[in-house]
Amino acid sequence: MKSIYFDHAATTPMRQEVIDAMIPVFQDVFGNPSSVHSYGRKARKLLDDARKTVAQSIQANEKDITFTSGGTEADNLALIGAARANQHLGKHIITTKIEHHAVLHAAEQLEKEGFEVTYLSVNESGSVSVEDLKAALREDTILVSVMYVNNETGTIQPVAEIGALLEEHQALLHTDAVQAYGTIPIDVHALNVDMLTVSSHKVSGPKGVGALYAKEKISLDAMQHGGEQERKRRPGTENTAAVHGFAKAVELMQEDQKERLTSYRQFKQLFVRTLKESGIEFSQNGGRINVPSIINISFPGTNVEQLLTNFDLSGVAASSGSACTAGSVEPSHVLSAMYGEGDERTVNSVRFSFGLANTGENVQEGAQKVAQIVERLTKTT
Repeated sequence: MKSIYFDHAATTPMRQEVIDAMIPVFQDVFGNPSSVHSYGRKARKLLDDARKTVAQSIQANEKDITFTSGGTEADNLALIGAARANQHLGKHIITTKIEHHAVLHAAEQLEKEGFEVTYLSVNESGSVSVEDLKAALREDTILVSVMYVNNETGTIQPVAEIGALLEEHQALLHTDAVQAYGTIPIDVHALNVDMLTVSSHKVSGPKGVGALYAKEKISLDAMQHGGEQERKRRPGTENTAAVHGFAKAVELMQEDQKERLTSYRQFKQLFVRTLKESGIEFSQNGGRINVPSIINISFPGTNVEQLLTNFDLSGVAASSGSACTAGSVEPSHVLSAMYGEGDERTVNSVRFSFGLANTGENVQEGAQKVAQIVERLTKTT
């Protein structure tokens, strides 16, 4: 039985070209990028080239890119680093109830430190209201963090409108763009964001590396101490091989982005059409403003743990949402924010996310298997 992978929003398989690009670095480029001798300079050049590649992919200045260990660290550096560095201007922060836990848990940590956090609600489409954010803004608001694309539903948030709203306000704007990166074009200037997070393993690069875009003049307290790497924003010897692999993945991502997105849109349509043809009952969570690679589906009369277990046994890999909480049996915090706690959709919904591991053939086959399992489970309950 050949397995079918529908969990690209959790992580993506590394492209062979990325692996091939990293191997020579492991073998030959062992110098510390901070060393002044030839071994160090060789490693430094790889970092500098990678920084340019990542910066260009979001229309940013290379000086504004800080490499991190991934999206979680980048989110923490953005929120906690900016809040601590700017608390003399105020201690009020605004975010949303549907953020990734890397943002929500960072916000909770800041609350323990005396900051006040406003968590904005969303509508049933999973969208944040710009008017609600405007109403929540205060003179002492120093930071707003709204994700660009939700990792569970794929809903695109109005980040550019929020950026325009904050243009004359002191508050910094951060967006977690981990799920947006590679699925929609990103221009940090058009979005009017001050900070933006991306991650390598969501775009077929290696795990353990990501980046934070932060405007050069923004004050950020480092989260760790011990060196002056990454312009003192992220001390620690850089992971040269992973950063180089990340850059290669970004290059490939940009080369075929249009074709990939067309394929993912077709995969989503094929998946939904196959489910409809099967005659099972289901509904899609989220509105129409979403990325083509993610679909979140509610199956009435089922529960998510039972579904995922049976999917896995049949060779279909899917998810209930964020992989960081995949072992949890708690209802989805995103769907709870959309529909209210206690709504059955919070415990019977599955996220399917498409990517390079998919073809039209295995998408249709996977949808057929899903439909068969849902039909069997609903008949026995």
